Parts: sequence; C-alpha cells; structure tokens
Amino acid sequence: MELQDTADSGAAARRARFGTLPERIRQEDMIEEKSATVPDPARYAYDPERSWTSFSCLAADLGL
Repeated sequence: MELQDTADSGAAARRARFGTLPERIRQEDMIEEKSATVPDPARYAYDPERSWTSFSCLAADLGL
C-alpha cells in the first residue's frame, strides 16, 4: 500500500513539474525545401559546337 502511494505521489510531482508533453509537429512542418541556386537552362542545353569537350578520349589526349 505504501509503495503505491509513493509511486502515485512521484507521478503527481512529475506532472506538476513538467506538465504535459507538447503537441506533435508534423514532418511537413519541419522541412523547408528551396533550391540552393537558381536553375540555369543554358547549362543543360545541347550545343553541337562544344559537344566534343565532354568526352574523354585517350587518343585525343595523346595527340594521335
């Protein structure tokens, strides 16, 4: 009987000190998405004059 009273008084003391838990925060409210840089459409555009620069060729590197 005395053990139960101690547990009840301990629970009451915790509730008095800490109260209730805060309400849950949704995952959508914790995340903010924004791009790091402004997208540049010219960066991904196809340029036939410079298309050869993106390939690596050993023969071209050696000057053969």
